[in-house]
Amino acid sequence: MGLGAAGIRYALRPVYAVIKTGGKQERVEEGQTLNVELLSGDVGDEVSFRPILVVDGSTVVSHPGALTASTVSARLVGDAKGPKINGFTYKAKSRGRKKWGHRQKYTTIEITGIRREG
Repeated sequence: MGLGAAGIRYALRPVYAVIKTGGKQERVEEGQTLNVELLSGDVGDEVSFRPILVVDGSTVVSHPGALTASTVSARLVGDAKGPKINGFTYKAKSRGRKKWGHRQKYTTIEITGIRREG
C-alpha cells in the first residue's frame, strides 16, 4: 500500500505534462527525448509547447483557463526517420501495377522544463 521495494514510502511525485504537436498528443517529462512530426528550426533551438494537461504531484490541472500561463520548453536535438513503408496497388484485368514507398521524417526533441503558473 504505497510502499516501495525497500519498505519506504514514495516521497517524490511525478511531474509530467501532455502536449499536442503534429496532430498527436504526447505525455512528456523533464529530460525525456522523443520524436515528433517535423518542426522548423536548427539543432539547438528552443521551442515551447502549450500543455493540455499538467500533473504536479497530486495536483492535476486541465482547465484551459488555468493552463494559459503554463509552458513546456524543449530543445531541438536532431532529425530522425521512421520505418520504410512499401505499398503496392494492383488493378485486375488491366495490367495496372504501381509500387510506392514512404518514410516519415521526424524531429527529435529533448524536454528541458515544465513550468506551471497559477
